[in-house]
Amino acid sequence: MICCKKLGFESRIRSGGHDYEGLSFISYKPYCLIDLSSLRKIDIDVQEKTAWVEAGATIGELYYNIGNKSNILGFPAGTCPSVGVGGHISGGGQGPLMRKHGLAADNVLDATIINVNGTILDRRGMGEDLFWAIRGGGAASFGVVLSWKLQLVEVPPVVTLFTVARTQEEGATKLVQKWQKLVMEFPKELFLRININPKKDSLGRPSILASFNSLYLGRKHHLRRLMRKKFPELKLKSKDCEEMSWINSTIRIDSYRKDSRIEDLLERNKEKRLTFYKTKSDYVTKALSEKALQGLWNVFKSTGDGLVILTPHGGRMSEILEDAIPFPHRKGVLYNLQYFALWHHPNQTAEKIKFDWVNGVYDYMGKFVSNPRTAYLNTRDLELGRTLIGNEKYSEAKSWGEMYFKGNFEKLARVKYSVDPTNYFRNEQSIPPLAL
Repeated sequence: MICCKKLGFESRIRSGGHDYEGLSFISYKPYCLIDLSSLRKIDIDVQEKTAWVEAGATIGELYYNIGNKSNILGFPAGTCPSVGVGGHISGGGQGPLMRKHGLAADNVLDATIINVNGTILDRRGMGEDLFWAIRGGGAASFGVVLSWKLQLVEVPPVVTLFTVARTQEEGATKLVQKWQKLVMEFPKELFLRININPKKDSLGRPSILASFNSLYLGRKHHLRRLMRKKFPELKLKSKDCEEMSWINSTIRIDSYRKDSRIEDLLERNKEKRLTFYKTKSDYVTKALSEKALQGLWNVFKSTGDGLVILTPHGGRMSEILEDAIPFPHRKGVLYNLQYFALWHHPNQTAEKIKFDWVNGVYDYMGKFVSNPRTAYLNTRDLELGRTLIGNEKYSEAKSWGEMYFKGNFEKLARVKYSVDPTNYFRNEQSIPPLAL
């Protein structure tokens, strides 16, 4: 990094390389790539219930190492095992344990970082303001995080997974509407998200499929009793539920394959094909009406493509203050919306179709989501705005910065000025320095 500065090159910092806009590995100016993927050491302390994890390790490697040491410890992070912990944690890190234990970034105890002067600092050395900023504020704006010390959380020896899919003809619209009203009532132990995909109905007509995908921290008979009381309309059956250890759930919750193995968590390149993504995100604070949901289904039907994920908040997420860390989407949020399109062939026609679909859904949802509109940093979206090289002003970045961070954006910019006043660590959506 010191050499890069002397030569006048920018730096890009990559751990897992999953930034949806590629900001961890591309630049419009000459740059050096600081690739952390070989920094993969993980030390688990079962007695202290902590882990030191180097930034190049993946979520899957972290889970695998925890599972090797204990069947009653876990960590609240995401469901894609090949994502690097460096970026995931520094952007917040939501996942199936978030309603019980908060985000990945909420469970960071310490970190080591290389600052703009090339000095390696721990929490005490960097100070509480910088330590606050890197936990959910996008650490690449402030330095190079080398490792995180994590607070592990207790999980029961047996958890329960289920996935129940319903088409529009099977009442998916009313089920999604009811789910919205239940999000704040469900116990913290229940994580129940919804994946919406396009699907043809029995007559071959465009329709949608709503998949209710759940992790419950407990046995299935307790879960079924809860669902009969709270959500009988879903008609959850015993055969829909599968009990397993928490570590097994981390590989099964996204794959749906019963032949998945724990060792699959160590696979860094699971996607064998070249894959391109376009994503956007929103936060919902008021339940959508049946009419609004029908309109969303119609956007799906117009292209027969895409994916929308509804990730529930509530529980512990509602208890943590908005300014505890830079991630501000807490009390009052019902759920996070993520809009995904992916394609495998790099051509402008495919790209335009996918971008048009994502933007069409995003435009339609504008009147139904939080106002002011907000977004999740780990669903990076340069269409919200970007800072131009040479014009990295706080005033220029405020519009998109407050979508990610709300009132925390100003503090992030002031921390940035205190640790990197010349704005060496920058990209098209990095935190600009704001003079104290």
